[in-house]
Amino acid sequence: MLKFIPSLNFSKRQKFVAIVILMAVGVLISTYLSGINLILTSIFLSCLSIVLLYFAIRSDIRGTFYYPILILPFFFTFSFSLFYPLIPARLLTRIIVLVLYVFGLYSLFLTQNIFAVSAIRTINLLRSARIVSFVLTIVVLFLLTNIIFSLRLPFFVTPIVISVLVFLLNFQSLWAYSLSRDFLRESLIFSILVAIGLGQLALILNLWPVTAAIYSIFITGIFYAYSGLTHAWVEKRLFKGILWEYLWVGFLAILILIVFSNWGL
Repeated sequence: MLKFIPSLNFSKRQKFVAIVILMAVGVLISTYLSGINLILTSIFLSCLSIVLLYFAIRSDIRGTFYYPILILPFFFTFSFSLFYPLIPARLLTRIIVLVLYVFGLYSLFLTQNIFAVSAIRTINLLRSARIVSFVLTIVVLFLLTNIIFSLRLPFFVTPIVISVLVFLLNFQSLWAYSLSRDFLRESLIFSILVAIGLGQLALILNLWPVTAAIYSIFITGIFYAYSGLTHAWVEKRLFKGILWEYLWVGFLAILILIVFSNWGL
């Protein structure tokens, strides 16, 4: 199958459409599974998505540091395929989830393609691609933290899982602002610091009386503030107005956590 894909004389957009349709069928099938079968299928579909993406854009990533391009597509498919069991099992729900997945995955492929091309030459759509990628990163983090919290893992496991997830998502998000190895060391340091901070918050939230939704909103809100500030610093536009914008988002996340906590009063 892999030998056959490169020989197809399709445009890149046509390849993306074909891949998205194939992945949508896989995700639709996964909505009828549960337990270990669902987990294994989700992992397979996630790996398949990045393999197909690689073959679709490999002509633009030769000789470049492209690995971060594959991180978000993997977690995007993984999050959608595992999130469905947490919502009502209805045909309408399946359709909505599938439409969101198809639209999101196609948009994600386009942004990753822009990053791949921008690594070797200037392209005008780069800033828009960064915004779309960051929004999808936030969506993925919200879905996955909801899933992780719902699993009720041991209290010391959840912070580790959250830290690893935050590290990978923040690293690929920061890489999108440099698109080279030059900022690799700084990206790793920033991502480690953000991962440690979110991991500590996840540890505290294990003892906090909140639902999975509030848990996810809080973690996602704090990640948005942390990651957004690092993006602004990288772009050298960490001005007072932008600083307050992200601080207000962090404050709002904390307020939601406090207001909607179930203290049994």
